[in-house]
Amino acid sequence: MLAAAAARRTTTKCALRSLSTWSAVPAGPPDPILGVTEAFKADKDPRKINLGVGAYRDGKGKPYVLSSVKKAEDLIASSHPDKEYLPITGLPEFTKNAAKLAYGADSVPLKEGSIAVTQSISGTGALRIGGAFLARHYPNAKTIFLPSPSWGNHTPIFRDSGLEVKQYRYFDKSTVGLDFEGLKADLKAAPEGSIVLLHACAHNPTGIDPTQEQWKQISDIVQEKKLFPFFDMAYQGFASGSTSRDAFALRHFVSQGHQVALAQSFAKNMGLYGERVGAFSLTTADPAEKARVDSQLKIVIRPMYSNPPMHGALIANGILSDPTLYSEWEGEVKGMAERIIAMREKLYTTLNDLNTPGEWGHIKSQIGMFSFTGLTTPQTKALAEKAHIYMTADGRISMAGLNAGNIEYFAEGVSAAVKGNL
Repeated sequence: MLAAAAARRTTTKCALRSLSTWSAVPAGPPDPILGVTEAFKADKDPRKINLGVGAYRDGKGKPYVLSSVKKAEDLIASSHPDKEYLPITGLPEFTKNAAKLAYGADSVPLKEGSIAVTQSISGTGALRIGGAFLARHYPNAKTIFLPSPSWGNHTPIFRDSGLEVKQYRYFDKSTVGLDFEGLKADLKAAPEGSIVLLHACAHNPTGIDPTQEQWKQISDIVQEKKLFPFFDMAYQGFASGSTSRDAFALRHFVSQGHQVALAQSFAKNMGLYGERVGAFSLTTADPAEKARVDSQLKIVIRPMYSNPPMHGALIANGILSDPTLYSEWEGEVKGMAERIIAMREKLYTTLNDLNTPGEWGHIKSQIGMFSFTGLTTPQTKALAEKAHIYMTADGRISMAGLNAGNIEYFAEGVSAAVKGNL
């Protein structure tokens, strides 16, 4: 009898253990870029190339730590900083200099003290703070229009922030270029007062940017339709090699009287990927309004993560606040941009020398880290399986993954895939 009771208790315990609290949680879809990296790591072929990851690599394919960053870190170490908490909105000196970098020293809102700015956990955190703030305080339509396509994380960030996400036309598959007429038509058709996300430079994933004249037309439409512009600027300096040129769109909009939101990242242009350094800012009417907005930004941030990390902000501010380091950094970011531009030229020339079918001028005309190659999903699959070349299924590649040692092999693979000979 005792044995039977013990057996029943054991059976009950086993049944309870089998009914896990999380048994109904479904498996989420794999991250497309992470999947590319995992496949690359599992491949043992010495010729393999990973063009999926959005991180800069030097001419030998290695991660690159900027000299200006190393020197800034040395200065930090020698100053023996404490480990106290930062304020909710971050390191004040950093946010001041980040705003100056983005808006320009001559910016009217900057001079008037009417830019509300907070440090963020890189560009992703800046976008999430912005989305949450707009969902709570933006007085008009809680709908944000994203370019099609856009960075894959934009939709979940804004959707999870409480905004409705819609799209406007951006990429023309037939020309592998900007669908400017479609872009203008969709913005004109958007409900008045909608939010529109604009990539300030180096559009991700296409690498296709409007010209300065086209940006002026976009500004006019946004003004006419009373849309609210939210700029995502993750590549300032990294796109063209000039921090001023890459900030043209943002600065033009502000000069035309737009109130804007801005997400900044220092991951790409300073190589501070793992330090998670960014900023979110809003232009306001005057210092009194700025103070009110600041207070509400703190209310948004406090339950998210209380306050941001210190080390990366100290590095970025060390560079932005020191004329010598700033000059060195500008030279380094220009060098990174020029290496990528050189890879574009080399890829274009090699594809043409191989008599690759199609027109490949878009490789040169696109800008920044990424390129939409125009390759089809079956072609990208064949490249991975037969040539050990890995990229996302839509044909987007990170130009930073190409170098003198692998670009000819890559071009030969692409040419063979397009010809159907792989």
